[in-house]
Amino acid sequence: MTSFTTTEKSKASKWMVVYTRSRWEKKVDKLLQTQKINSFCPTIKTKHRWVDRTKVVDLPLFTSYLFVNADPKEQLMVRQTMGVVNFVNHCGKPATITDSEIERIKNLINSHENIEAVSMPRIKVGDQLKVENGLLLDWQGEVLKINGKSVVMLMKELNCALVIDTEQTALSKI
Repeated sequence: MTSFTTTEKSKASKWMVVYTRSRWEKKVDKLLQTQKINSFCPTIKTKHRWVDRTKVVDLPLFTSYLFVNADPKEQLMVRQTMGVVNFVNHCGKPATITDSEIERIKNLINSHENIEAVSMPRIKVGDQLKVENGLLLDWQGEVLKINGKSVVMLMKELNCALVIDTEQTALSKI
């Protein structure tokens, strides 16, 4: 069994992205920390409203993802941890994040309250789209701008541009 000094361990370990089971991000983070594995699950405080009460809860910033700083031996332990699906791969290798990027995320969540991670859209400016549900069902238009969850579409039939604040699954390419 090889033991690492702190400098050797820091050279061998890298921040990697771990994909978890749905809604297991914080559980996996705790399980990894009990195994003495350096993990980071960025969370944001949001108000949730139920019928009988409103409560501030910590939700993961990145759904189904967290970060681990693990050497090769710890990577095996991470994979065997309950709730871990696998490491996220890029070009056949585990995706890595620099220490400075992790610090940036930490600073961002500590200094801002209204943060939301929106995945990269499957649509882009210039795409021709059709609305799949809601009041504008079957209307077609061209994407002029994408801003988070909002899509600005040019609707030629209506002779106007509309800002559609919707899930992008409600839109389909023509």
